[in-house]
Amino acid sequence: MKKLTTLLLSLFCFVSIGQTPSVKKSAPLQSATSSEVGMSQERLNKIANMLEQAVDEKQIPGVVALIAKDGKIVFHEAFGMADNRSKKAMEKNTIFRIASQTKAITSTAVMMLWEEGKFKLDDPISKYIPEFKDPQILDSYSILNDTYTTRPAKNEITIRHLLTHTSGLGYGVIDGDERFKKIYKKAGITDLFTTEDISIESSVKKLAQLPLHHNPGDAYYYSEGLDVLGYFIEVISGITFDEFLRTRIFDPLGMDDTYFYLPKDKHDRLVTVQQINNGKWEKYPTTFYDTDYPKKGAQKFFSGGAGLSSTAKDYATFLQMYLNGGELNGTRILSRTTIESMMQNQSKDFFGDGTRHYGLAFGVVTPKGVAAGGWGSNGTFDWGGYFNTQYFADPEEQVIGILMKQTQGEVSDETRWKFRQMVFAAIDD
Repeated sequence: MKKLTTLLLSLFCFVSIGQTPSVKKSAPLQSATSSEVGMSQERLNKIANMLEQAVDEKQIPGVVALIAKDGKIVFHEAFGMADNRSKKAMEKNTIFRIASQTKAITSTAVMMLWEEGKFKLDDPISKYIPEFKDPQILDSYSILNDTYTTRPAKNEITIRHLLTHTSGLGYGVIDGDERFKKIYKKAGITDLFTTEDISIESSVKKLAQLPLHHNPGDAYYYSEGLDVLGYFIEVISGITFDEFLRTRIFDPLGMDDTYFYLPKDKHDRLVTVQQINNGKWEKYPTTFYDTDYPKKGAQKFFSGGAGLSSTAKDYATFLQMYLNGGELNGTRILSRTTIESMMQNQSKDFFGDGTRHYGLAFGVVTPKGVAAGGWGSNGTFDWGGYFNTQYFADPEEQVIGILMKQTQGEVSDETRWKFRQMVFAAIDD
């Protein structure tokens, strides 16, 4: 009885002076020695040598690599050059166009609103963007005059379909079907990046009128679904997509170098997109887009599928939030339970060869992938970007690997598979 009285008295005193129990929170990413987190320094040095050799052999002009384990950065190095004309050296804080690595951030924003009860994943997108009502499938196409016929789809496109690339939408200029490339171009769809005065609303509403590859939910086809969801976020939240990401994700997590369009004081940190030509690196020319889009033009097109630029450290911060179950440094972005759902197989057997399945934002390694070797543990999630960037994060080993490069055209780059394989081989606990 005396012990109980003492305990109650102590609790009363604790509350009476206005104190509250401390809340456990993860620390922001910080540096540590390899031995502190069970990584082999000798093997990390071999990774550095491999990347340096890749630069020397002109597989890549330059690279920034980051490895983190247990919330600590154990490897963050820059190799080669960031610009071929000035021969400017690559630096650890160099900013890269992350292209499709934008998709995971957009998906995160969607799920944040889902957690607030704003919609159900299997709601038809037409409930929020009416232009998508009564979708049509491409039936026939004439190469003589670029005309086509359609037939009604069996069902509506849902938000889940858009998240998982099973909506039937195409990807315009990078679509594998030449018919859709022509249809999207003729309709004036903005597929990836632009310096023109275009909004995601106008492009998405044009897209909604075009035919689909297949019935929604019937197949996996890489698409502009996340661009549609960027506009969907504007509809649901009532603010612009870029403002939502800035105020709800980037600022809270301290991702201070992640933008659709860079502030002027960060322009000189943007890497040049390079291609190899007659054994020499040169700036990739303007094609259907200008590679300088992050720092010039109208700066109004917020592509949810490909538009962001970032640093290795910023993206590692984003991934660490996921490894922490949705929280970083006291800021909760998502619930652990939401992340568990996001990592489940959402695309049936449509995706790949069985070594990975596709969730609501990432490719996810399966037991078959573990057996194949070099992919990480079961549940490791990953993706990459159009300009030759890659990432992976292993929840079991608590390991993050990020490889930031910036090339276009044909390159003999083997760093992607070597880096990942060698990172897991460097675990030494």
